[in-house]
Formats: sequence, C-alpha cells, structure tokens
Amino acid sequence: MNDLDLVIRGGTVATAADVVKCDVGIAGASVVALGRDLPRGKREIDATGKLVLPGGIDSHCHIEQRSAAGIMCADDFYSATVSAAHGGTTTVIPFAAQHRGQSLRQVVKEYHECAGPKAVVDYAFHLIISDPSEQVMGQELPALIADGYTSFKVYLTYDLLKIDDYQMLDVLALARREGAMVMVHAENHDVIRWVSERLLQGGHQAPKFHAISHPRIAEGEATHRAIRLSELLDVPLLVVHVSAEEAIAEIRRAQDRGLRIYGETCPQYLFLTAQDLDRDGMEGAKYCCSPPPRDTRAQEVVWQGLANGTFQVMSSDHAPYRFDETGKLAAGPNASFKKIANGVPGLCARLPLLFSEGVRKGRIDLNQFVALTATNAAKLYGLYPRKGTIAVGADADIAVWDPEREVTLTAEVMHDNVGYTPYEGRTVTGWPETVLSRGRVVIDQGELRAERGSGEFLPCEKPSMAVPRGESVPELDPARNFGAHIAP
Repeated sequence: MNDLDLVIRGGTVATAADVVKCDVGIAGASVVALGRDLPRGKREIDATGKLVLPGGIDSHCHIEQRSAAGIMCADDFYSATVSAAHGGTTTVIPFAAQHRGQSLRQVVKEYHECAGPKAVVDYAFHLIISDPSEQVMGQELPALIADGYTSFKVYLTYDLLKIDDYQMLDVLALARREGAMVMVHAENHDVIRWVSERLLQGGHQAPKFHAISHPRIAEGEATHRAIRLSELLDVPLLVVHVSAEEAIAEIRRAQDRGLRIYGETCPQYLFLTAQDLDRDGMEGAKYCCSPPPRDTRAQEVVWQGLANGTFQVMSSDHAPYRFDETGKLAAGPNASFKKIANGVPGLCARLPLLFSEGVRKGRIDLNQFVALTATNAAKLYGLYPRKGTIAVGADADIAVWDPEREVTLTAEVMHDNVGYTPYEGRTVTGWPETVLSRGRVVIDQGELRAERGSGEFLPCEKPSMAVPRGESVPELDPARNFGAHIAP
C-alpha cells in the first residue's frame, strides 16, 4: 500500500449503490484501495467538500461519422473526446456506421483508423446495421461480435438506413444466438413520410415543421412493434433516444410484464421543446433532431421515467453539425425541414445538466445519477466492472466534482467543434473539475492534460443483460420460443 501513484483524499465517493466518505488509492491504471487515511501517494488530490464519481460513459454518440446523406459530423475523435472529458465523461461508445453496400468489417477498420490516433479517452464501438446482407449476417457480424463489438443499432425509419420487420427479426435472432445487444431507433417511417409530404405540399418547410412531421404516435407505434418483435424471439432490446409519452408507456408496460426491454433518453428531451424549432429564420434548424423535442408535459414524463427506472441510460446522442453549409445548412440556406441535418450536440453538457436539474433539484438521487450516466451503460454493453464504478480492480476512471460550482453553458465551454450549443446561456450548478482516465489526469482543474491518441479501444464482453441469468443462448427452438405466440 506504500506504492500508490495517486490518492484522491477526503471526498464523498458515490457509486450506483453507495455513498461513502473515503479516500481512493490508485496504482497504475486501476483503483487498488478504498478507505480512510490511506498512505500518501506520489500525487495527492484534495477532494474535501467534493464528490468523487465514476467517469461517465456516453453510450450513444456520433463521432467522425458521415450521415446517409453524405454530411460529415463536425467533431472528429479528438475534439469529441476532449469535449467529453471536460464534461466528466471518460468512455464514449460511438457508432461504426454501415451504409448500404458496405462491408461491415471494412467500416470498423476505417473507424479505428480515425479513432486510434486522436481519442484522448477510452472508446468502444457499436455497429449500425443498415444492410443485413447474407455476407454481413452470416459471416461479418458474428465474427465482429466475437471480437468485442457486442452491440448494434438498427433503424425503423430513414430511407437509406431503415430495415423492415422481416430483417428486424433476422437481426434479433442473430443477437439472441450470439449474445449481443440490439438498439433500435423506433419511429414509424411511413407515418413520418406521409405527414412530411403533405406538409411540403402545403408549402410548410420551415424548421418548426420537422417536429410536426415526427408525431408522437409514430414513435409510440414503432416502439410497440419493436417490443413485440423482440418478445416473439425472447431477446432483450434497448429503445434509444426516447422522447414521447406514448413510447415511454410502451416500454414501461413491457418491463412490468417482465420483458427485458430497456430505455434510453437524452438531454434534449428534458431541456428543449418543439418551440425551440420555431425561431427566427433558420435558427430553429439548430434544434432539429429525431425524434424531436416534444412539450413540457413530455419533459415531465421523461423525468418520471428517469426516477422510476423506466430508463436505464441517459446518453447525449451527440450528433454535431455546424450551423453552416458543411452541416445543418448543407442543402442550402433556406432548405426545407426534410433536408436539415438531424442532430444536436451534447457530449460535454450531458452530465452537468442532469446533475444540476436532476440531483440538485431532487428529481433523482446521486446513486441514480451514477447508474444512469455510467454504471448501467457499462452493464448493458459488456464493460462492467472494468468501467462504470469505483471499486478495487476497476479502471481508475474518476471525476472529481465541485457540487456548488456554477457554470453558464456557452459554445466555448463545450470544447467541441460545433460552434453552438442548444443550451446556450443556461446556468448549471455542479461541475467536474478534475477527471481521470485509467489513472492519468486528463482534465486538471479545467485544463486538458491528455495527448492525442492516449485513449484506448475497449473490446466489449457479451452483455450479461443480453441473456437470461443462468442460461446460455440456445438455438431458436420453435416449440420453446414461439408456441405461446402462435397457438390457435
């Protein structure tokens, strides 16, 4: 115990289960001791009056990703991970996004080439499956799951990304067989298409009509359908970036029935509304994302879902497009809502927003905050207990928070490459001042100390939540899996 490299002394340590005042002893990349009055380390951090929390895991973000329409994100793996670290996040899980006709293995290779030389914190990859071809489903995807890419996202909307219900069943069946986690963007494509066409026919093309074109019923219906498909095969499912009361009700109903259905939401559904899209000129384009922000009633229902356990994860869905011809306005300065790049930035703001408005205002407690922003993502995606907690043997991914510090959110504070934040001018209370990744200080009193490329890739284990506890993943057995659903 005399060879501690670093001791975080005198702080209040919180995990998803406990809150205790103690010191944290770190040797190399790992936590090696928790207790009071630990021996001195080679370096000491005085955390008196501070909170010592697990580094956040942002398990839904888009980094150096080209959209299906060909628009590149504003953030590469350097600017994105710098932004994440400033906000207390020490692990990001962006997407290696397959577009139609692409080899999934080649896509993963290209994302590694982007991330390896640039990332300053650790990272894993989800896959995006838009083309579930025989080659992908029969060879590439099973091999990639075995190599540590154990989660993937599918879309039920967007012309160039969506899969149909038959393909969805194939994906779910493969996930069950291989022990992977499926994430779904659940909106009814034809409802959105039908409403959008009629809005445009009527000359309604301003950004505010984006919200109208994505009605809540489209999200609710697709969520219901995705859940029933997963129920047919008895396979877990995570519904991502949930915004609408109808979708939240579907998730909760499934959970109450004992189904392994998980929910994720994002800051934009707590702090923005559809009114933000109705701003002068094209300013509303900054707030266009899918699903769109709803209304204040929906915000309250999302808060309830965070508090009562309907949601397991709070991610950013960081989708950074600059407000210019390279991003939001790539289709022109007065493009219709259908041609505005979808997405809002949020990597840096995610944790401070939830801490300030959630923990400090009593909507959630500190243990729930840690679970929603770190621990549950680590469990869902096969990184726990290496990541997502403060425990002996875990990676020393830690953020030391000043719970009283007030910060006004501005584009400059975000440390990203977007040029704006949808939360401009909002003051939050509580901020991570010192951030560690694998025992190395990456943010020191607000100053970046990490070098490009110092983050590491994290192969993911097969998530424990992906299979019933105590069971292996069997081959599909029609008598076992389908009987209750097809009986006359």
